[in-house]
Formats: sequence, structure tokens, C-alpha cells
Amino acid sequence: MEPMDIVGRTKEDASLPKATMTKIIKEMLPPDVRVARDAQDLLIECCVEFINLISSESNDVCGREEKRTIAPEHVLKALEVLGFGEYIEDVYAAYEQHKLETVDTVRSGKWTNGAEMTEEEALAEQQRMFAEARARMNGGAIPPKQPDPEPTFES
Repeated sequence: MEPMDIVGRTKEDASLPKATMTKIIKEMLPPDVRVARDAQDLLIECCVEFINLISSESNDVCGREEKRTIAPEHVLKALEVLGFGEYIEDVYAAYEQHKLETVDTVRSGKWTNGAEMTEEEALAEQQRMFAEARARMNGGAIPPKQPDPEPTFES
């Protein structure tokens, strides 16, 4: 009988994308080093087990604080409790970098914060998107995007 996790799935149901993990493994090693497929599989399983371990301890830390959502602070505390304190600084730096990249992606992406658009601009964008969708559905060409109007400055 397979060990079951909290939601009733077997441990084998939890995995990481093999192609992505293989790419990470290869990027971490010198170009002249080859890794046997069995060794790659073992490394991936170790990563899954490590994530399970950190997740479980983070959940315990969260529960001790009578919280219902695991926060980054719980993960950092879990690392310390499990004896991985030497990684906390690097993990925190990676977390801060992720936050910056996420904010930059949202700001520079197609979607902008509604607070940055006037109601008229939002309505015009919505109409443009509807027109694009209709054109795609009807097999027609997508109308070109209208240039953004020049901002006016009131004094």
C-alpha cells in the first residue's frame, strides 16, 4: 500500500516538471559533465522530498501561530527548524527578487492596474479587446490597435 498524503493522493502524484528539472541540473554543472538518467530521476525525487519536508514543517509553524495561510516567514522559520539556517539569507534574497520581478511583470505586461486607467480608457480597451475577439471568431483580420492618446496635463 502506498503512503498517502493529506489530500489522499499517493506520493508519486507529486512531482516536478522533468524537462525543467533536467535543464536546471544541466545548467548547474560544467558543460562537459553528463548526468545519467537514473541520477537525474534521483535528483528530482530528492527535490520533491525536500519540498514536501519544507512544506510540512512550514504548515506546522503556521499552525503553531494559529494562522491558516502559510506565509514566507513560515517557510524561513521551517528552514531554521530543520537545520537549513545557512540557506535562509539566500532564500530570502531569492524571495525578494521574485517579488520585484513579479511587480515588474505586472506593471510592464498587457494588463495594467485599473487605478492607472481612467474609466474611459478602460472602456475603450474593453471595446478594443471585444473587437479583436469578434474578428478572431469570424475569421477576419484583427483591427490594428489604436495609438494611445497623448496625455494631457492640467495645471
